[in-house]
Amino acid sequence: MAALAFPRHVHTAPKPCFFSNTPKSKPRTRVSVQSSLTPPQLGFSDPFVLELAEALEDSLSSPSSPKLSPLEKIRDVSSETLLSTPWPSRKDEPFRFTDTSFIKNSKIYPVSRPPPQSLEAPLGSSEDAQLPHLAVVDGHIVDFGSNLTGLPDGVYVGSLSNATSESLVKRVGEFVSNFDWGDLFWSINGVGAPDLAVVYVPAGCRVENPVHLTYYSVEASDEGSNKLPVSNPRVFVLVEKGGEVDIVEEFMGGDGNRCYWANPVLEVVIGEGGKVRHSYVQNQSPCAAHIKWTSVQQEAESSYQLVEVSSGGKLSRHNLHVQQLGPDTVTELSTLHLAFYEQTQDLHSRLVLDYPRGSSRQLHKCIVAHSQGQAVFDGNVKVNRYAQQTDAGQLTRSLLLEPRATVNVKPNLQIIADDVKCSHGAAISDLEESQLFYFQARGIDPKTARKALVFSFGAEVVSQLPNSFVQKKVKNQIKTLLDPQ
Repeated sequence: MAALAFPRHVHTAPKPCFFSNTPKSKPRTRVSVQSSLTPPQLGFSDPFVLELAEALEDSLSSPSSPKLSPLEKIRDVSSETLLSTPWPSRKDEPFRFTDTSFIKNSKIYPVSRPPPQSLEAPLGSSEDAQLPHLAVVDGHIVDFGSNLTGLPDGVYVGSLSNATSESLVKRVGEFVSNFDWGDLFWSINGVGAPDLAVVYVPAGCRVENPVHLTYYSVEASDEGSNKLPVSNPRVFVLVEKGGEVDIVEEFMGGDGNRCYWANPVLEVVIGEGGKVRHSYVQNQSPCAAHIKWTSVQQEAESSYQLVEVSSGGKLSRHNLHVQQLGPDTVTELSTLHLAFYEQTQDLHSRLVLDYPRGSSRQLHKCIVAHSQGQAVFDGNVKVNRYAQQTDAGQLTRSLLLEPRATVNVKPNLQIIADDVKCSHGAAISDLEESQLFYFQARGIDPKTARKALVFSFGAEVVSQLPNSFVQKKVKNQIKTLLDPQ
């Protein structure tokens, strides 16, 4: 029988995530955690986290340009909380069903140097190769593999250190690190990010072609070596009033069962009336750790659409936080998680609605097709007092295909406003015998019938990917998982 658990909800107050530190070049003074924002808590430092923080700082080069000030701000705001936050365990409610011990038990070292220019990033399809494309290798933004031609006037995609507009750098600095809900992994990225990639869309500008961000994990160790290189790519997206853009994030790993830890962060700020369509495809090594943060802030009448397909990683966790900061705001979240190996696929989402007439739709689907595989969904939608006439819906559906396959779901709808239309639901099952019989009655063998039903279960999410070349790539990945020969 498949294991099923509906954990009880425990509400804990959020922890502030503001800290202080300055990155070091080689001989720099050790971290000082004195800050006017948060009192020092060195007595509570986790020795493992402290050692990791020192390794991250030592891996960074000194800033060569004042234009890096927003990145310096991120590092400053990340250091203190990193030093005062212990490594999470199964005793912590947010990680109750997510075991991160294999990361902690590994010999972690940061990828400190950019990849050699001779390294060729894997090429995409002929269709997306012609689109705006930014390559990030082991957290470092690289020119080879990137194609940033054909962007409209005023649009900037690239490294913050290469930005020539001082006003752009200043504008980015107004928003970075204004997020109050990050955890230890958010802070690790903030301290260890070697650069900041920026996608900037000016007011009233519509970017016709999707901006493709491809993350390659090249530095890796062999399975069983106990070494785990960590990379911390960070991207900031700012869409001004009335701007529109499609963002495609694709995470890829090397061939075979290579071991590494990708720890990316994406921050998105959408101005009034702006629109962002965000596609997120994660297909990393089945021996990798992938822990991602996505933070979104939406102004009035803006729209944010996320379509996510995650199938890679021994441990894959997506922390998603969306906050509506104005009325008449629309948020749509669709995710598909696939656990076809001994792996964990985890989604922790939080959607906060504070203004009238907000709308949100969340659909979460997962397929667990391995007896040691598991999926975790913790979805929190909070409708606060002044979010009257809100329309919010949340649905999670899980498919368990093997004995002892596990899913832990916690849909959570907190409503303080009194004039709302809100709903949520959860469904967990195996394939229905009546569906299989329908195929067999028409001469289709059971194996083919199961593949077709599993594929169609995920198609509801995959079909929402706004770009055809991404859809085609994801469908091929799913077909390979269903038929690995």
